[in-house]
Order: sequence, then C-alpha cells, then structure tokens
Amino acid sequence: MLSLGLTSCKKDVKDEIISDGPDYNAQLREILEEGSNGEGLNFYVLPESHQYSLIPQDPLNPLNSAKVELGRFLFHETGLARNPKEDEGYGTYSCASCHHAQGGFQANMQQGIGEGGMGFGMAGEGRVANPAYDTDSLDVQPIRTPSAMNTAYQDVMLWNGQFGATGTNEGTEDLWPMGTPIFNNQFGYQGLETQAIAGLTVHRLEVNASICEEIVEYEELFDIAFSEFPVENRCTPRTAGLAIGAYERTLLANQSPWQDWLRGNTTAMSASEKRGAMVFFGKAECNNCHNGPALNGMEFHALGMNDMEGPGTYGGASSENTANLGRGGFTGNPEDNFKFKTPQLYNMKDSPFYGHGGTFHTVREVIEYKNAAIKENGNAPDGQLADEFYPLELTNNEINDLVNFLENALYDGNLMRYAPDELPSGQCFPNNDPVSTVDQGCEL
Repeated sequence: MLSLGLTSCKKDVKDEIISDGPDYNAQLREILEEGSNGEGLNFYVLPESHQYSLIPQDPLNPLNSAKVELGRFLFHETGLARNPKEDEGYGTYSCASCHHAQGGFQANMQQGIGEGGMGFGMAGEGRVANPAYDTDSLDVQPIRTPSAMNTAYQDVMLWNGQFGATGTNEGTEDLWPMGTPIFNNQFGYQGLETQAIAGLTVHRLEVNASICEEIVEYEELFDIAFSEFPVENRCTPRTAGLAIGAYERTLLANQSPWQDWLRGNTTAMSASEKRGAMVFFGKAECNNCHNGPALNGMEFHALGMNDMEGPGTYGGASSENTANLGRGGFTGNPEDNFKFKTPQLYNMKDSPFYGHGGTFHTVREVIEYKNAAIKENGNAPDGQLADEFYPLELTNNEINDLVNFLENALYDGNLMRYAPDELPSGQCFPNNDPVSTVDQGCEL
C-alpha cells in the first residue's frame, strides 16, 4: 500500500505473468473492467475542471465559476495573513504556502511551514524556519501535509479524517468539542469545506468586511459568489472557506498520460507504464484501497510506517503526538490507532516525502517497503496492522514498471494552470516574505 499506499489482499491474488508481446491496451482494459466492477474505463476518468456537474461537490456548497475564481485568489492570497503570532509574519503566508502547484499541491517538504517560514526555492524545497521565530511560534503540523489535489473525491479530510460532518463521519457528533477546529463540523459541510473554514483560523488567516472594503475586487467577487447571502454575511470566514473548498474541488490531475489513455489515446503511456498499471490493478491489487478517478479511498489502514520526528522537524513533531495515532487520535477508539486515510496517488514525484511522517523519499522506497511488508514503527502493534500488509512477491521488473506507472503515467505536468497570474492585493504568492519574493522573482 502507498500511504501514500500500495495495497493488496491475501485472497484471490492475481499473480499471472504479463506476457511481453501482446496488446497491452486490450489486457489493461480487461483488468480495469474487473477492477471497476464492470463500469469500465469511465470509472477512472477525472472530469475537466470546468465541468462542475461532473465534479463531486457538497450539496450545501454548489460550484459556480465566481465562487471557484474567488477561492483561487483566497487560497493564494498572502494578504489574508493578518493574524500572525509575530509582527514579522504579517502578510507573508497563505494556504498555498503548504499546498502550492509547484509541489503537486503539497509542501515539497517533510514538514510544511506557514507563518514563520521563509524562502521558497524553485518548488517549495527551499522553505526553512525563520531563525527569528521561537519554535512555539511557528505554524507547522506534526504530520506530513497531504496534497490538496483530487480532494473532491474525499468526503472527510486530514490523515485522521476529522473534518467533515457527513458520510464517513456520520455518528461522530460527540467527537466535535466546542472551542476546537473540529467543532466546525457543526455547520454540516463535507470535509473540504469544513477544513477550509477551520483552516483560516488554525493557520492565522483572516477574512472580514475590512478586506473587502480595502480591495474592491474581493467585494465584487463575494457579492457575485454568495448573492443569496445577506450583504453583511457575504465576506466572512465561512463564505471564504466555502469558496476555497469550491476551488479545491477543481484541482484535478486530468492532463496526466493515464487520463489521456483512459480517454482513448492508446499511445499516451509507454509499454512499461501500461505493464505497471497491470501490476497495480492485477498482481499487487493496489486498487483494493486506491480506486476510482483519484485512486484514493475513504478507509483507514495501519502500515507501520515511521512518524515524523528528528532533525529538521519542529513544533511537536514526535512519536508522542496524538496525530500519529491516525484515525484513533480523532475517534478515541484504540482499534483505530495507527490507521491513516488512503491518499490519492497523482503527482507524487513533485514532493519526495511519503507516508504520514514523510520518512520515505522515493516512490520506489514505498513500494519496496510494502513488497517486503516488515513494519518499521515499533509503536504500531502487530495486531493493528492491515490485513493487506503482507509480502507481495513482486519481481524487480514488476517494481520497475509499477514505479514508472505511479511516477510518470499519473503525472500532470501543467498544474500551474490552477494558480492565478496575480492577486487582487498585488502581493507575491504563495509566500511574501523577503526571501521568498526573491526566490519567486516578484520582489517589489
């Protein structure tokens, strides 16, 4: 499992040999017919980002172009950084500080840094903690930042699934303590919307009437996107979160070779990538957890991967942090401990950190880990490990092909189409600290 997570099952393992000469396209179509329970190739197709009716969405937050455009700006807007712990951080960070297009909407770091970070490098890899900040003042998480891409196919958010009031989290109302970010589940939204609303406060961002008064373009966009709201309720943290959630739903890796192949371009993938896809949906049975258009899942599995800790990490990143209990850290049920949500698998090579702790650095390392099925985290009891965590017996050639499929066939190289050309505030993004402005070439 790649958790990132490749996964397979002990029963009905498909270990037939993929021959060298035949029509891989026909073989793969046949395997996908079975993997999709008879729905065929369309089961795996991601819609275009403007095809709102085809994108999974929260019925309480229907998509429209004005809302998505507003969310695109707000997601990148460093001008929302108005509630920093240190004055030096004012106006320097955004949602995109840890979820930027250059990193596949991940941080491209083991541990993302919002406020208190400085620098960007070429694709986020150059961001470091500002030495002027105490560790306690940094906005960092004790667990790896998940990708914001293809999240329309997730009804709850974060590795432990704590955000979201419906679907997977139905019946968890007693676990939404007042005064905590999780209490935002009370609004009844799905995970993306809830996380976005909560995240504005958690990550020290601020949206209120004053920003709309200062920047007329925002006032106009809020008025159009939320025309059904009373005027005084249009420019608020709640509506901003709804707009950000709407934008995130359109972040789809629909220009990858795999998606082109699914749409009928039989030359979009190499022979190796096609063989890798057949391993993914065949012998390795990765699709038992990673299925559907985003190749993700809404179940939680324990794979015994290491936690985030050690040199280069900050702010409570240690095995003692309850975030490392996964689903159990939210539910309080010991049976859920060390189980983490199954992530999407597109654009993984944009950010070379895998697992909830970011302790793997290549896709190959994760595949080899799952292939051997020997846990590395001594804190995870054997009894908690997923039934799917057992040796796959993949050959070296099969691993090579599987890596090729995951790294290249699932890679959309045009994600900058989702970033704005400039912000209504005129500020630099995704970061606006002095070092980042130089790195990004937008210094004033």
